[in-house]
Amino acid sequence: MAESAQPQVVVYPGGSGRTNVLTSYDPRTGETVGTYAIMGASELNRTVRAARAAERWWADLGFVARKRWLLDWKRSIARRATELVELLCEETGKPEADAVIEVMLAVENLDWAARNAARALRRRSLGSTWLTRNQKASVGYLPLGVVGVLGPWNNPVFTAMGSIAYAMAAGNAVVFKPHELTTGVGVWLAESWTELAPSQPVLQVVTGDRSTGAALCRAKVDKIAYAGSDSGAREVISLCAQSMTPVVVEHNGKGSMVVHVDARLDDAAEAAVFGAMANAGQNPTGIQCAYVADSVFDNFLELVAGHAKRLRPGADRKASYGPMIMESQVGVIRKQVRDALARGGRAVVGGLDSIREPYISPIVLAEVPEESLAVTGEAIGPVLIVNRVSTMDEAAQRINASGNGVAVSVFTRDVRSVDAFAEQLRVGVVTINSSTAYAGIPALPFGGVGEYGQGHSHGEHGLREFSRTLAVARKKYRAAVDLSTFDRHSRHLRAAKTMFRLRHAR
Repeated sequence: MAESAQPQVVVYPGGSGRTNVLTSYDPRTGETVGTYAIMGASELNRTVRAARAAERWWADLGFVARKRWLLDWKRSIARRATELVELLCEETGKPEADAVIEVMLAVENLDWAARNAARALRRRSLGSTWLTRNQKASVGYLPLGVVGVLGPWNNPVFTAMGSIAYAMAAGNAVVFKPHELTTGVGVWLAESWTELAPSQPVLQVVTGDRSTGAALCRAKVDKIAYAGSDSGAREVISLCAQSMTPVVVEHNGKGSMVVHVDARLDDAAEAAVFGAMANAGQNPTGIQCAYVADSVFDNFLELVAGHAKRLRPGADRKASYGPMIMESQVGVIRKQVRDALARGGRAVVGGLDSIREPYISPIVLAEVPEESLAVTGEAIGPVLIVNRVSTMDEAAQRINASGNGVAVSVFTRDVRSVDAFAEQLRVGVVTINSSTAYAGIPALPFGGVGEYGQGHSHGEHGLREFSRTLAVARKKYRAAVDLSTFDRHSRHLRAAKTMFRLRHAR
C-alpha cells in the first residue's frame, strides 16, 4: 500500500484532557490498520468554529467557483483512487472489486453534485395570479452553514459522500465524523481536501467513538446527516431534538423484491442473490426478502439456490465477498436465522453452520413467517428470504406491513403495469428488472417512508436537503386593482369580485 494512504496517528491538543485512542482493525486478520484520537467536546467545538469561518468564504464563492474547486477535488481523489481502495479493503475486508465500485460511485456523485448544484439551487422566477401580476416572485436556495455528517461502516466512502458532496456543493462546510470501524477512510477523504485547500477547512474530520458523535449532535451545527442502524438513528434524532437541529437519516435496513408470474426468472434470481449477498449482505440498497408468485415459486427458488451455492466468502481476490465488518452483526444474523427456522422456515442453502466468524457463507431461507425476526429485523448479512405469495396485492400488503420503506425491486415483462403497482407500496424507490443498480444514478433521490423517511440523499432533493429556501416578492408597479391598502376604492373591490366569479364560479 502506498505510504501516503497509510492512516496516521492523529493527536488533537487539548482542553478535554482525554488520552483515549481509537484503533481500527482489518476484519479479515485482526491486524491494526490505524490509531486515532478520541476527540472530546472542546476539540470538536473548535473544529465547528473553524468550519463556520470557512463556510463564509465557501458560500461567497458562488456556484461557478465552487464547481471548479469540487471538480479539482474529484480529480485528486480519482488520481489517488488506488490508495483509497486499498485502505477501504483494509478497514472493511471488502474484495478489491467491491471497493473499486464503491469509490467509483462516490466520485460519480461528487461530480454530479458539483455540475448540477447551480441548476437545482439557483434563483428562478415564479408565476403570479391576476391579483398579484404587479409582483415579481422568485425562489432560491442558500447554504445552511455547517453540516455534521455521521458516516456508516458498511459503505464508508459511497454513503458518506452522498451527504458530503451534496452539502459542499450547496455551499456548506462539513464536519465529518466517520464510523469508528472505518476512521482511516474518513481521515483520508478530509486530508485529500486539505491538500487542495490547506487554509480553508471546508471539510474537516473528527475522530472518535459514539461520544464524539453525540458531541457533534450537541454542537449546534445547522444539520446532521446520519447513516446507520435504527437504534443509532433514534439516538441521533433524540440528541438533535434537544437543540432543534434538523436531521436527515439513512437506515441500514434492506429492501424487498417482487417476482411476477411473467418475470425472466434467471435474471430475477441473479439479481436477488446479488442484492442479498453483495458486500456480505451489508448494503442498505440490497434485498432482504423476495416475494414470488406461487406458480413460479419453485423454479425461482431452484435458480436462486444455484446462484447462491456458487458464492464463497473470503479474503483472497477470488472471493465473492468479504467478512462481516462489524463483529456484533454475526450474533444478530445467528439469532435471526435461528428464529426463522424455529418458526417453520426452511433452509434451502446453508443455515446456522454457515456462520463461521468473521465470515458467513450464503444462506437462503424459504417460506419464513412474516413475524420472524429475519423479516421484521434489520437485515445485515448474506441472507436471502424467499416467500410465496398468491397475488401481487398480497406482496404489496406484506411489504407495507413490514414497515421496511426503503426500496422494492419488481421483476416483470409487463412494465406498463408497474406504475400502478408501485403506487401501492409505501417505499421511497421502486426499480424494474434490476435490484441495486439504481444506487449508481446520482440524479435519483434516495429516501424512504415512515421511519425511513427522514429526508433524502442524492439528486436535486439531496442538494436541497442541505439548503434553506429564500422566497422573494418584489413590487414592479402600482396595481390597477389594488386591494392591499385601507384606501382601496370600492370600484376596485367590485372589479375584483367580478373577475373572481368569471374565473372560479362558472
